[in-house]
Amino acid sequence: MKRYNYSDLSKTEIQKLVQRNVDPANEIRAVVEEVIANVQEHGDRALFDYTLKFDKVELDKLYLDKDELTNIAASVSSEQKAALEVAYNNIYKFHQAQLKTEGKVETMPGVTCWRELRPIEKVGLYIPGGSAVLPSTFLMLGIPARIAGCHEIVVCSPPQKNGKVNAFIAFVALLLGIDKIYLAGGAQAIAAMAYGTETITKVDKIFGPGNQFVTKAKTIIQSTTTTAIDMPAGPSEVLVIADETANSVFVAADLLAQAEHGMDSQSILVCTSHKIAEDVLAQVEKQIPVLPRAEIVKKALENSYVMVTDTLNEAMQFSNQYAPEHLILATENWRLITANIINAGSVFLGNLTPESAGDYASGTNHTLPTSSYSRAYSGVSVDSFVKKITFQHITPEGIKNIGPSVEILAELEGLHAHKNAVTLRTIN
Repeated sequence: MKRYNYSDLSKTEIQKLVQRNVDPANEIRAVVEEVIANVQEHGDRALFDYTLKFDKVELDKLYLDKDELTNIAASVSSEQKAALEVAYNNIYKFHQAQLKTEGKVETMPGVTCWRELRPIEKVGLYIPGGSAVLPSTFLMLGIPARIAGCHEIVVCSPPQKNGKVNAFIAFVALLLGIDKIYLAGGAQAIAAMAYGTETITKVDKIFGPGNQFVTKAKTIIQSTTTTAIDMPAGPSEVLVIADETANSVFVAADLLAQAEHGMDSQSILVCTSHKIAEDVLAQVEKQIPVLPRAEIVKKALENSYVMVTDTLNEAMQFSNQYAPEHLILATENWRLITANIINAGSVFLGNLTPESAGDYASGTNHTLPTSSYSRAYSGVSVDSFVKKITFQHITPEGIKNIGPSVEILAELEGLHAHKNAVTLRTIN
């Protein structure tokens, strides 16, 4: 991991450092646009072809039904089921609290306004299945979709070499009451959910993280169709702020936990002294050899770095510029700086709060904005799966109270039909 001193860097140099997952030559876009066009034109046939090309699997159908999922899930051990159920219950409890009814507001006598929630009818969940199979992502997306009351939940996940899905994915499907999983991955799965095919239903909104091709497909779909997306959620990342009260063993473990997601992941250490950096990097080297995904970790760390600052406040300044997906405050002094957090997807406070807890079972959602998108996006929640429709009702008293103001405003904008719609209602 390269090392930088925050005070030595110019604004331009910092801006360059915080950029990630860019596609300056539009190479990724070109590939994804071709995939989207092919799926739009050829439907299921394109999905079969891409599964053979990218996943090296020849399918005879594009989905697994409830009986197949039940058979696959049977291999999950009792201990594993119990762990998944703990995660399910905690995530459900946290997200259930987000479903709230808002009160009505009388903005002036006789004029009442309010909002009511309605679920998005058809949602698509993309569950990655590349170098790591992620049943936790299925929980993070499926639970708020169920709580919101979405009428149809379409789930796409790439097949394994045996043409099936992982047993844990199958078990989560049963937990969520989902009877079918479509065997499609990558940009082609996003295109299938956006346009629909002979087998896969077109959805209103697509959710789920993925690699740069999946993320690019989502951004293209959002700008060219009526299908919305949750957020641009690409390769995962963590930024750890550490001071002299941090535990270097824990910090190193957190950096490595993020790096094992994939070669395009990024782990950033921001610390208040070179000694902390040296201690943590020594622990990183010590812990890498025992990791089964050590080669992936090493590649990810090549794209990662250490930033040394003079103070915790400076560290937070850099963090807000980076706008991390995951932010860990590895310090006993975290209460002093949390108010300064402006940009972050999810925050982990203190030395005993690893990102892994949020990834799996604490209850918060791990589908979060990456690549600086936490400047403008929040993580997935129940709100992501609902629409908030405004209502208003005006009484005879209310139309008399509000009418004159509306007439004046309509007239000054030159919209006389607007004015007339009020005037006709106020004539005695």
